[in-house]
Amino acid sequence: MSRALPKYNKRRVGFIGGAAALALSGAVIAGSALAGESSGDGGDTDARTLAGPGTISCPDVAPELPAIPATAQAEVERNLGDLDKQIAEANKRLADTVGQGGPDFVQNAILGPLEDKRVAAINRIATAIGRTAERPSGLDSLAACTLDAAGSAGQDDAGAGEETTPPAGETTAPPAEDAGQDTGVGTISCPDVAPELPAIPATAQAEVERNLGDLDKQIAEANKRLVDTVGQGGPDFVQNAILGPLEDKRVAAINRIATAIGRTAERPSGLDSLAACTLTK
Repeated sequence: MSRALPKYNKRRVGFIGGAAALALSGAVIAGSALAGESSGDGGDTDARTLAGPGTISCPDVAPELPAIPATAQAEVERNLGDLDKQIAEANKRLADTVGQGGPDFVQNAILGPLEDKRVAAINRIATAIGRTAERPSGLDSLAACTLDAAGSAGQDDAGAGEETTPPAGETTAPPAEDAGQDTGVGTISCPDVAPELPAIPATAQAEVERNLGDLDKQIAEANKRLVDTVGQGGPDFVQNAILGPLEDKRVAAINRIATAIGRTAERPSGLDSLAACTLTK
């Protein structure tokens, strides 16, 4: 019915080790272009590459998984592959954006969005396992990544969390300090999640409300970033550095809401369709 973890890890060693040139080809290419070589042997559990600005390293998720039910094997492997691909893409972006932004650019534009993408993929893994076995918990602690070597990531992104959280459900309002000001950059608007939820079990109420608050907070932070980065980047900057990362954060929060409800009631489906936001000018 399920595969024992040691057997699965043996496959993953081949995937992360011997096949690193495939799974992490983007990262190797980025590193080779700048440094002429890739770093790490097949046994390293962190995906790494040498590049002038430094190297992004993330915890390895596979060894922390329980036995994988056969019915979840394909989905789990696909999302493990996505995790590797995300690191490769982040390392490439690290190399491609050398010199851009301020001191917190790497944290805000690369490490932060990468963590959001990893949370979403890790949640998909946990959900796949949880359909036919006990859902693993605590995997979100593996989502955060670090910048090693030559680069350094600013920690001030957490300060963005000091925004005043609007009441749950008011998802289209700009941040308070920008309200009423004609900034000329527009406003980010997102679908309201709360009205689309089913009846919320009492045991899930607190967690659902907390994540609805997170959704509002994410929009406020994105609107602030929209104002703070006026004139930066090319024509796709807003999509790539603000709207895209915001959607990843919303997917993760929406998944947490669905999971909380699904513990004691039917898990709501289709909520991911509410994750994408738009820029209104």
